[in-house]
Amino acid sequence: MRPFDPRLIRYARTTRTFLAVTVGLGVLTALLVIATAWLVSAAVTRAFLHGAGTSALEGVLIGLGVVLGLRALVAWLREMAAAATSAKVKTQLRTQLLAHAVVLGPAWASGERPGEIITLATTGIDALDAYFSRYLPQLVLAVMVPLAILAEVVLHDWLSGLIIAVTLPLIPIFMIMVGLTTTRRTRHQWLALSVLAGHFLDVVAGLPTLKVFGRAKAQAETIREVTERYRAATMTTLRIAFLSAFVLELLATLSVALVAVTIGVRLVNGELGLGTGLFVLILAPEAYAPLRAVGAQFHASVEGVTAAGRIFEVLETQPSSSGGHGHVPDLAGATIRLEGVGVTYPGRGGPAVAGLDLALAPRSTTVLTGPSGAGKSTLVALLLGLREPDAGRVVVVPEHGEPVNLGSLDLVAWRAQIAWVPQKPALLAGTLAENIRVGDPQASDERVRQAARDAGLGELVDDAGDGLARRVGERGAGLSAGERQRLALARALVRDAPVLILDEPTANLDGSTEAQVLEVLDRARAGRTVLLVAHRPSLLALADHRVHLGLPTRAPDEPELPRPSAVLAAPGEDEVRALLPIDAVGS
Repeated sequence: MRPFDPRLIRYARTTRTFLAVTVGLGVLTALLVIATAWLVSAAVTRAFLHGAGTSALEGVLIGLGVVLGLRALVAWLREMAAAATSAKVKTQLRTQLLAHAVVLGPAWASGERPGEIITLATTGIDALDAYFSRYLPQLVLAVMVPLAILAEVVLHDWLSGLIIAVTLPLIPIFMIMVGLTTTRRTRHQWLALSVLAGHFLDVVAGLPTLKVFGRAKAQAETIREVTERYRAATMTTLRIAFLSAFVLELLATLSVALVAVTIGVRLVNGELGLGTGLFVLILAPEAYAPLRAVGAQFHASVEGVTAAGRIFEVLETQPSSSGGHGHVPDLAGATIRLEGVGVTYPGRGGPAVAGLDLALAPRSTTVLTGPSGAGKSTLVALLLGLREPDAGRVVVVPEHGEPVNLGSLDLVAWRAQIAWVPQKPALLAGTLAENIRVGDPQASDERVRQAARDAGLGELVDDAGDGLARRVGERGAGLSAGERQRLALARALVRDAPVLILDEPTANLDGSTEAQVLEVLDRARAGRTVLLVAHRPSLLALADHRVHLGLPTRAPDEPELPRPSAVLAAPGEDEVRALLPIDAVGS
């Protein structure tokens, strides 16, 4: 682990001010340490050699008291600056981590361990407290104080200065050796913590299923095993920390003893004055103390720095689909076409989508069907700009204008014209109004209320006139499955977007609730371009066009994958065998 990661300055600009303040306080601390040694040696020399009394030593003692008070004040200022900087840096890193995770999008998040990301944003960043409040200030002192003391000692006693100059570098050398081992062990500890957090999160989320199938106790045993691995990794790291502290203390003690022996011998032989010898003897431990403290604080901060390194890796990850800056045309009358689109996920045997041709006609409803694995969710991700096709392109054909490639458009402006209702909508802990305003944060209360009514939630929002203030729990706790689905629809309707994408909007709903949602969808699709991903036959009644995706397969005698069976059928037909060209879609 590097003593200081320069990326902290890049991602947390507050660190620059903190470093400047810490360096200034470090210089002042070094001067105060030298002043303390000089005043103590002067007081002892005058008292023992010259028989000075209390009155004669009054000025020296007052000066010593002032210097010690200033040292306490500097230490307090250093702690205050470290605490304030740590709080600001943690806020900045958390904000950037969340913002960049949003930019990277679901495609990146699906390949990460959710437990690790949560741990990074919480306990990982919190561990930086020790780095800023203990390690970093001590690191500055470890540079400033020994150099100042060494220069002062050389001026008064070159032999003691030579001993300190030779033995002082031994401590950083041992620190580096210990640090390499500690960093490796801390990475194992961090990995064990991430696995524990992710597994515990998955178990809690799937607790109802585990309980029904009688697997809860088995998972408890697994968590116990993962926890034991984390405990073992933590104890190993602590054992190294204690042993390394012992090694550094022993090395510093022997070095100071060597200086003391040479000073004592020369004092006996009359080669060195008491004042000089005492001054150097008081300063010698102060030269080693900051380095010993750095070694001790290293172990307290290494977990936070390890987490920070992982955060920087996330922040430096480039998004796979950043889009361009082109003007987004009005999608109200535009045709959205997929031309020869292919997508392959890393680590999978075959493509999710291969050679797909499809067109979404303006102001019409297209129902997309097909077996699991046919690429329906991938197609939705392409239309939302969450993924870029590995082959082919997504094209927007305005009502009046030339076709433009989606990859060249501003994706933020593109998504502003699309309302999306996923199969499992992410509902937040808060009021109904706050959940609906996810679709449009600037929506007025009346617009929110109207969207809720249009989505079939009138019985909730009109309850005593304060229904919008009704609170729901995380993931919509307190609402039925149908109410959660209609709440997601209200979120989409409040946006009033010209394009509406719905992924299995009636999944897991009973017959009566499904009928209510279908009625809402029938009203919502009027005047909009709608893509409806569906498995249930009841949704086919809403279709102006039907597209069936077949599983991509490889013919035995063909090296390349054939174009997928995107089959269009008019509503009411059981099946159509012909594969229609793009221009025929929506005709």
